[in-house]
Formats: sequence, structure tokens, C-alpha cells
Amino acid sequence: MNVASRGHRLGAEATPESAASLRPSMAAGEVLDTAALIAWPLERMRGSLVVPSQRAELARISPDREILLEAAELEWGTPGQTALSRASDIAATTGDMAGLSSVDLELLALAIERVATLVTDDYRLQNLCEKGGVPWLSVTMEGISSLWSWELRCTGCGAVLPSPEAPNSSRDLGDCADCGSAIRLSRKRD
Repeated sequence: MNVASRGHRLGAEATPESAASLRPSMAAGEVLDTAALIAWPLERMRGSLVVPSQRAELARISPDREILLEAAELEWGTPGQTALSRASDIAATTGDMAGLSSVDLELLALAIERVATLVTDDYRLQNLCEKGGVPWLSVTMEGISSLWSWELRCTGCGAVLPSPEAPNSSRDLGDCADCGSAIRLSRKRD
């Protein structure tokens, strides 16, 4: 499936300014991932939605930018359990859960709960938005062009394991119980 035909993503010439020009107003209605918090000018972020866990992520990645967040007049929100469950269901269906951080899952859940557009350069989040019918925009990159599904696969014996129930920010997926080889996230074989 060509995602570009669905009209969710920006063209190849995406920039923070071109993404912001698609906004109907400066009011809330967009959930911003950390890439937007780093790349966009403060006035472009004003009134957008973010999750509290992004503060720590931004402080780790770009401490100077984290200090400026108060000036952006962001709306801080924590998604409810129903939205988190829906986001988890979508991620489990696609196999993306093993590659998500808890911040990613919360951002997706907040976009679901608030019926908002998720602004992200994260291909995994864009994939989940497409699968879940959540509108998305890129921050500065082109965005995905097709949908993928993922599976946990043993690098030794090839066993396929079930998707985890929670995000895994460490990216260490463990070892196979059968042969002891490393487990990796792989594109699902159709």
C-alpha cells in the first residue's frame, strides 16, 4: 500500500514551516513528538499537545531546548487507560511494540484520545498511525511510503516469538529460550 495516497504525510520537501502551514490554526489539535520539540520554532508549537514523559527525554537529548518548553505554551496531557490500551493493541497487531519507547506509546495514545494529528519523524509511529487511522504529519523528513509489520525472531533457530505487552526502551530483546541466540525485531515475512 502506498501511504502517500492516503494523504497523511507531507511531500519530500517537508520542513517545519511547511508542516506548520497545514495547521488550520495555532490551537491544539496536534500531538508533537520530541523531534518537533527540537526542530520547530517555539511559535509553531504553541498550544500543541505533549506528554509529561517527554521532558526527561528532551532533557537528555537537548537540555538547552528543554529549558525553553515553558515559553511554548504547550498543553501537557496524560492519556487515559482506554487510549493506552487502544495504542497497545495497534502496536501488538503490527509487532511494533518491541521497538517502541513508553514515550512513543503515550504520544500515540494521546493522539487517539484527543482525536489529534501526531507530528512525528519516527517511522514506527507513522506506521502505527496508518494502521490505527490516526492522522500524522512529518516534522522535517519525508515519512513512510509503505506499511510494515514486525515480528520477534531468533537469530539462531529462527523461532518467532509473541510481541511483548509493553514498550521496550532498552532495545535489548533478550535471548531465545530454545537455543540461546539473540532475539531481534525483523520485518514480518508475508
